Amino acid sequence: MQWEKITDIILIAALALLGVFAILGLTEWIRRKSLKKVDRELLAMLPSLVLMAATYFIFDELLILNTRPNGSGEPSFPSSHTMATTTIFLMAIIALPKYVKNQPLRIVLDVVMLILIALVSVGRVAANMHWASDVIAALIFSVIFAALYLLILKLKKKEPNHA
Repeated sequence: MQWEKITDIILIAALALLGVFAILGLTEWIRRKSLKKVDRELLAMLPSLVLMAATYFIFDELLILNTRPNGSGEPSFPSSHTMATTTIFLMAIIALPKYVKNQPLRIVLDVVMLILIALVSVGRVAANMHWASDVIAALIFSVIFAALYLLILKLKKKEPNHA
């Protein structure tokens, strides 16, 4: 199987996982009859995902810095496959303790997701779809998006002062 197809399959798996989180959030919203009662782990994904989508749009439509090494002329910076896969899997690794209580299973899932991130990162360059700098930039953006997700989760709700 070619690297391009492998990375496409991994991206689809990441998007499917994101779909599971979306369905879970929608189910909670409907069942609990309030968006405020949806798990923070699900709602907190939204700002990072919006930022990721905006980053993709900016570099794919407005600020084209690089084109693909295969000569297609398509924008390549940053690697959208790497950015989406890494962002989704990193957020999933952070969110999993809420949903998967079995620690050995969580460790296996975390390792699998990290391996898939590595495969996409290497695979996009091996497929001649991206320069190494495109993949490195995507990884940096993804770490920033995941850090934002973690920061949002760690922010405590402000307690009203009862003086």
